[in-house]
Amino acid sequence: MRVFKSLVLLFLLLVVRGSMVQLKNGGYEGIVIAINPELPEDDNIVRNIQDMVKEASTYLFNATKQRYFFKTVKIIIPLHWLPKPEYLSVKTESYDKADVIVANPFLKYGDDPYTLQYGGCGEKGRYIHFTPNFLLNDNLYNIYGSRAKVFVHEWAHLRWGVFDEYNNDAPFYVSVDSGKASVEATRCSASVTGKYIVQSCTGNSCTTRECKYDEQTKLYEAGCKFVPDKIQNAPASIMYMQSLPSVVEFCDQSTHNEKATNLQNKMCNYHSTWEIIMNSPDFSNTSPINSASPPFETSFSLLQTKDRVVCLVLDVSGSMTGNNRIKRLYQAAEIFLLQIIEMGSWVGIVTFDSTAQIKINLQQIVSENVRQDLITYLPTTAGGGTNICEGVRKGFEVIKQKYSNLYGSEIVLLTDGEDGSMSSCLTEVKNSGSIIHTIALGPNAAPELEQFSNMTGGLRFYATDTVDSNGLIDAFSGISSGSGNISEQSIQLESTARSVAVKQWMNGTVTVDSTVGNDTFFVVTWDGITSPPDILLRDPKGKEYRMSDFTVSNLNLRTARLSIAGTAEVGDWYYWIQNNHIAPQVISMIVTSRAASLAVPPVTVKAHMNKDTNNFPNPMVIYAEVSQGFLPVLGATVMATVEPQTGSAVELKLLDDGSGADITKNDGIYSKYFTSFKGNGRYNLKVRAQGKDMIVRRRRRQSQALHVAGYIENGEIKMNAPRPEVTDDEIQAKLGSFNRVASGGSFVMENVPSGGTTDVFPPCKIIDLEAHSEKDKIRLSWTAPGNDFDVGQADRYIIKMSESFLDLRNTFENATSVNTSGLVPNPAGTKESFQFKPENFTIENDTIIYFAIRAIDNASLPSEMSNIAQAALFVPPKESSPDGAPNDDVINEGINVLTIVLIVAGSVIVVSIAVSITVCILHKKNRRGGPELSMC
Repeated sequence: MRVFKSLVLLFLLLVVRGSMVQLKNGGYEGIVIAINPELPEDDNIVRNIQDMVKEASTYLFNATKQRYFFKTVKIIIPLHWLPKPEYLSVKTESYDKADVIVANPFLKYGDDPYTLQYGGCGEKGRYIHFTPNFLLNDNLYNIYGSRAKVFVHEWAHLRWGVFDEYNNDAPFYVSVDSGKASVEATRCSASVTGKYIVQSCTGNSCTTRECKYDEQTKLYEAGCKFVPDKIQNAPASIMYMQSLPSVVEFCDQSTHNEKATNLQNKMCNYHSTWEIIMNSPDFSNTSPINSASPPFETSFSLLQTKDRVVCLVLDVSGSMTGNNRIKRLYQAAEIFLLQIIEMGSWVGIVTFDSTAQIKINLQQIVSENVRQDLITYLPTTAGGGTNICEGVRKGFEVIKQKYSNLYGSEIVLLTDGEDGSMSSCLTEVKNSGSIIHTIALGPNAAPELEQFSNMTGGLRFYATDTVDSNGLIDAFSGISSGSGNISEQSIQLESTARSVAVKQWMNGTVTVDSTVGNDTFFVVTWDGITSPPDILLRDPKGKEYRMSDFTVSNLNLRTARLSIAGTAEVGDWYYWIQNNHIAPQVISMIVTSRAASLAVPPVTVKAHMNKDTNNFPNPMVIYAEVSQGFLPVLGATVMATVEPQTGSAVELKLLDDGSGADITKNDGIYSKYFTSFKGNGRYNLKVRAQGKDMIVRRRRRQSQALHVAGYIENGEIKMNAPRPEVTDDEIQAKLGSFNRVASGGSFVMENVPSGGTTDVFPPCKIIDLEAHSEKDKIRLSWTAPGNDFDVGQADRYIIKMSESFLDLRNTFENATSVNTSGLVPNPAGTKESFQFKPENFTIENDTIIYFAIRAIDNASLPSEMSNIAQAALFVPPKESSPDGAPNDDVINEGINVLTIVLIVAGSVIVVSIAVSITVCILHKKNRRGGPELSMC
């Protein structure tokens, strides 16, 4: 066992979580770039990928001061592209686990390269997304720069968890230099030069002018763009504008612009991108290479996908008789074979106890009859010991009866027992080329089980013996294809279960939305006697289905299944299920479906955690990505259920509000910290997303290469084609209501104190602090943190202010305190607002006051210092107007337009009143008994 753990530890040190990339002697090996299966065959995509990465390798090598380069890359070719002699077979690589994906954007104007980032500073991203048009259209060079530079920009997001140094939402900020305030573009470094330009276009004719100031924001007007000089002296930064020819470096301590209002500063505590890279594990494990160029040219492997091949390897040892496990296994595996596994896949079944048996060799699912035949081979009895390696080897044998190797195949390994001999097949599993998905059932499943999935890139699940959690069914339902062909995958609309008293009803609603409806199943399970409950199901048009319409298999007398012919009706489906048993029993409802159309991607939910293994007292972070294709779905209600090995489940509401664990507001990624640890061992995650009359908002992703408005060359402004404006119909789409359920797999907790825990979790860092000056007062706003990160309610706030940004950042405790005696924190997630008059500060023109805040919990644990917000009193100079014309927005000596308007308006009112009185007097003198004027 000690040898086993040592080998696993060595392996895990080499492999980055969520990716199979390895770093050896400065060279990144095993980078996976996957082409979406929906793209038509085009060899130019492959060639341009190769050219991009080769050039990027040299650029990265120089940008990282001779430390890193791209050594080996694997490109996944879609199954439907014609085979070629140079195409090899995929092994454990897949589209869903790729580091880079090439796919259409599902948005008319969407060629911006971006990296999907869930986590905070220094945490790796999920994937880089390039569109085929970005890779094929050379006209985009002027907008983004060379593809190689863009790739390095996105690689820094993905690998090192740094953020963009521009900000489309806050493109300008006020800065004070030598006592004089000015408006600056959000950029790094601040030495990048250029002009502030507004472009107006009518048809094909465009004009430019200098930007004016906005009197309300004191910044430049809406539509203003910073247009850089093409020729610069600034070598930084790649995370700002990699397209500039002079840019060859990341911003470091000497060039970093800590005052810029960008996400890098906000998320990384105002540290430069190079500082974050230097703190990464990559940096500590490498040294500079004594060479002017990368020691190796990038090499490429072209891997073509094949039909899905899955072998179920199922534990039938004696312990599977307890807690009704063998029957629950049958129910869950039956759902997998009849509803989840995709048409055209190959499936075999193996069972094991002390030895292993082949139940059925690989069969291709080409019809419903094949599915029905496969379920007859599922086990119904159990007995004997546990030999996991025997089961895995027998699964390999099943696959090799048809294929010459195991490359790209999948094993679904389920066990509830311990096995001290697992180390005997560790190397065999690692080198097999097969992906192993593991399902740990019950509290005694082998603790080493997940290492099989970790080293092969498989999924990992955990199911408790708590029947009303549906954990085993949800685990099997989560093992869908990783091919990237979402239209073929089964989607779980509902999975709910509860104990129902005698003669009582379990009622509910399942919404079938317009993006799904094909291959729809309603499945009811129960755990009591074999006599089924009464079932009534009513579709949106009033058609009713009763128990007689459901099918109950002779091999599985505790499951009733209804297959909806054609495409299921869109709308709310209502169900009523009555317990006819003489005692309470657990009844569950499971609903699965597939996409309604190949042309419209379905709404999906993907659940993730920030770690697979966690050490107390570090918090876990739960993420749920709700999207339609690559578009975020906003405004959904997302609930996460975390079920521990012992104790009751905990439910949390995930938020997409840009506070707490959620780094970006309205990006369709819903997040929450989790700290309610009930002990060591496994925990499973289940996420439920619901939307009512939803609108899909089309929002561009964060962490993307900057779309450059234009350049100044030899004094001439040369604007790029403006980013196309989208209409309201294109910005949002009517989605209606939807239900989704997804398993997020499992994680393992270690070092949780056995005797209970004291409060060790502080409030989370406030990351959305804003400040506004209102006459002689300041108004601060932020989202309330919790008592434990973003859960509960903090005890108090400490607010500090300073005229020195660096003093506030570096010595928060020594800065001037704001009186917060009347400020009581609200519950986590509440929007806070606090207005006050600064004491001992003179607010005058060209003054900037910086603010930061900390929350304190009831155990006196402080949060990290918040982002730093600034309130600026800045009267824009009149000479900012073009052609020397008087500035319409600003009057000398700080008297603004509003003041003059009020004076003039007051004078007009006085004159109007005098005129009215005069008119009334004259009218009364001249009238002859007529009606009075109403105004008099």
